[in-house]
Amino acid sequence: MSKKEMSRANMMLTESLPKVITKMALPSVISFIITTVYNLADTFFVSSLGESATAAVSVNASLDQFIMMAGSMLAVGAASYTSRLLGAGDKKRADQVLSTAFFLAMLFGGIIMVLGLSFKVPMVRLLGATDTCERYSVQYAEYVLLVAPLMAANFVMNQCLRSEGSAMLSMIGMGIGGVLNCILDPIFIFKLGMGVAGASAATAISKTVSFVILLYPYIMRKSILHLSIRNFKFVKNIIIQIVSVGSSSMFRSGLAVVSAIVLNNIAGAISDSVLAGIGVSTKIMMFPLSIILGFGTGFQPVAGYNWGAERYDRVMESYRFSSKVAVIGSALMGLLIWIFSKNLIIIFAGSNQDMIQIGMLCIRLQSLVMPIHGWVAVVNMLCAGLGKAKGAFLLSTARQGTCFLPIAYPMAWIWGADGIASVQAVADVITLIFAVPLMYKLKREILTLERNRQEVKAL
Repeated sequence: MSKKEMSRANMMLTESLPKVITKMALPSVISFIITTVYNLADTFFVSSLGESATAAVSVNASLDQFIMMAGSMLAVGAASYTSRLLGAGDKKRADQVLSTAFFLAMLFGGIIMVLGLSFKVPMVRLLGATDTCERYSVQYAEYVLLVAPLMAANFVMNQCLRSEGSAMLSMIGMGIGGVLNCILDPIFIFKLGMGVAGASAATAISKTVSFVILLYPYIMRKSILHLSIRNFKFVKNIIIQIVSVGSSSMFRSGLAVVSAIVLNNIAGAISDSVLAGIGVSTKIMMFPLSIILGFGTGFQPVAGYNWGAERYDRVMESYRFSSKVAVIGSALMGLLIWIFSKNLIIIFAGSNQDMIQIGMLCIRLQSLVMPIHGWVAVVNMLCAGLGKAKGAFLLSTARQGTCFLPIAYPMAWIWGADGIASVQAVADVITLIFAVPLMYKLKREILTLERNRQEVKAL
């Protein structure tokens, strides 16, 4: 075992869990925040071009989610498996998992790029573009599609760096790309006069830079895991392990695309103002949700590593700490966003009262139920970290799938624009129906395994 591996094992298995989880989560939270900020930067700068241009960026958020589908299944599945393999001391297989996921992500991203560039107009119409924002949507999609393979691979490298405990390297890669995007946006949009296409070009360049930075530690052997075409192993065991856990993330991303398309089409049928208001409020809410996701991403490899090492007591302790932090932190964030909801929406809406009204309602309702989302996210990450594919799938598909889609059209039909703004908050509450019994069952399993371990140890 190398010094890096010994240091990681010591950190994961002996150090204070609040300290370890905070150490793992902080870089992840920062990188997610930066990513959210540059997504908001696109919307902020483009909003000066009019509500149709703003609506186009909202529509193309679904394209980003679709590309994420290509990488997230492989990334989350690979990260979960590599954490458990490293905990069990099987580094060779962990290297194979990383390399297989990386090259498959490049392939899937390439397929999306070719299909998207070949059918640009039908694609943006499917994503919810209206007649007035179709032209802007196509302009934004072009540059993003060109870097789809790199974006998909970024997810894999990012997650696997975190799984091995190198969260700081992951943060640097994502963070520098995000800061660069914020700098390039006004230059490309206004200085070079590229408009909406400029925002897309800035995003493409930032994603490329992130790819190079994330690849560097793997190529230069600065990471524990090694990336190489020679480690690519398209074998049954690896594929099943990656897909079984990672499919939950893929379906989550896929349902996020479907739910966004549904909302875009319902909102767009009312007006571009409602479409833009829903889109902007969704991007604003990505800020607190990215913090929750970043914290959960820091918790997941800690739980997975200790599960692989059969330290079930630390698995349970890590869950208790993480759930408390998630609920309390979510409640505080929700309160702050509720108070400043009008100020936040006005930044993007200006004097457009329809955008302000629908945006405020959407933001405030989601803020109210944010503690629920925080706790469910921790349970979801616990399932993923332990390789509990069915539980991870159930919770990943609940928020924007099984608890969202059945109520979207009825709520819009009954309450119109207000119903559209309320759908996500109501769906978050309904997810408790799945999360509570799932966590009860999982807790019993973990405690039983720990009792058995203690009994064997006592013999």
